[in-house]
Amino acid sequence: MSTALLSPHPESVRDAVVAALGDKAKSVVLKLGEVTVTVAAQNYSEVCRTLKTADGCRFEQMIDLCGVDYSDYRAGEWDGPRYAVTVHLLSISLNQRVRVRTFAADDDFPVVDSITGIWSAANWFEREAFDLFGIVFEGHDDLRRILTDYGFVGHPFRKDFPVSGHVEMRYDAERGRVIYQPVSIEPREITPRIIREEKYGGFAE
Repeated sequence: MSTALLSPHPESVRDAVVAALGDKAKSVVLKLGEVTVTVAAQNYSEVCRTLKTADGCRFEQMIDLCGVDYSDYRAGEWDGPRYAVTVHLLSISLNQRVRVRTFAADDDFPVVDSITGIWSAANWFEREAFDLFGIVFEGHDDLRRILTDYGFVGHPFRKDFPVSGHVEMRYDAERGRVIYQPVSIEPREITPRIIREEKYGGFAE
């Protein structure tokens, strides 16, 4: 990551966050010049509100929010919850950044609080995480899909979702409308390969 995107004094950011959150933070980690705060789902919205207003923090702007699926991590030493929400915050007045992460307690029905009442910019980001990961944001005023079709079944970024999907749609001339039907494409593994023409880029192989 470019140093221009990092807080100029990450140790000070870490210390300010620790002081502001106290035991509301499960962990505050400084690594590679970035501060990451992990909080329990029940404290998520309170922590976000504190980070926005507390002296030494003042993270006025939410610049990104996304869902994360940790299912593949369970092949190693990870035994925590499957779904997380990660938020990146920016303090314009103090020129500093922080990352906030919270895990949904229920893998089958992941739910976390909406933070649209704290930063209105979270609106579309939460809709995207709901659409692609199936994470429900409690308190969101308009939690609808934002990228997939209205009749889409499932959540594409879940790692158990098939590449070709569950259903496909086509226009039925006899019915005069678009219909949905089971996918007719046989699933197959795709191995990418690179094919370069001779003297690609002006250099001989």
